[in-house]
Amino acid sequence: MSKNYTLNAESRDSAGKGASRSLRREGKTPAVIYGDKKEPIKITLDTNAVNVEYNKGRLFTTLCDVELGNDKHLVLARDVQTHPVTDVVVHVDFLRVTDKTKIAVDVPVQFINEDQSPGLEDNGVLNVVRYTIELQCSATKIPDSIEVDLAGKEQGDSVNVSDAALPKGSKPVIDDRDFTIATILAPKRLEDLEAELAEGLEGEDGIEGEEGAEGETVEDDAKEGSADAKKEDDQ
Repeated sequence: MSKNYTLNAESRDSAGKGASRSLRREGKTPAVIYGDKKEPIKITLDTNAVNVEYNKGRLFTTLCDVELGNDKHLVLARDVQTHPVTDVVVHVDFLRVTDKTKIAVDVPVQFINEDQSPGLEDNGVLNVVRYTIELQCSATKIPDSIEVDLAGKEQGDSVNVSDAALPKGSKPVIDDRDFTIATILAPKRLEDLEAELAEGLEGEDGIEGEEGAEGETVEDDAKEGSADAKKEDDQ
């Protein structure tokens, strides 16, 4: 499990879109701490500091020590809103946690013993179906990753959750079946690749012919991002 990171916070009384925009102009990001049967606390964080942690890609699986004055809150980020254009964090919801807190969290999958898989050694292809597994586990014992053993896997075999080494005290949220994480595929033959390429070229020729006859083209509709974050504050 990764070492906790620390964020310094300040209390805030104001809420709403106008107040949040004003804080962001000052280089601060509004956030809220909730849970553990206590009153929510509205706080602000240094925008640069919170974005550094967000861009590490582990904000939802690493505990944070939020230092607020003389108090320290052990929390886990559960929801983050980002700007639709810049991807800068504009709001964070933190959950208070203890060693008794149970949560569902997506944990990355790490494949091991690829060199011991006859299927891969014979030029097979690892087709990953799930890059993460949603686990029900203790909030203070979230694993960095889940190891999935590929030893002995042949071409055509499925790699299931039963092949994963799950941490003690944790279990998959999906617990009614031995679901697939990956499969070992046979390498495509040269004839198959040539046939697919030929089909693709024929399809392109057909489209060009239709456009020439009809004189029409198809354009995708542009999508505009919302100017405001989806959620400003926990009212």
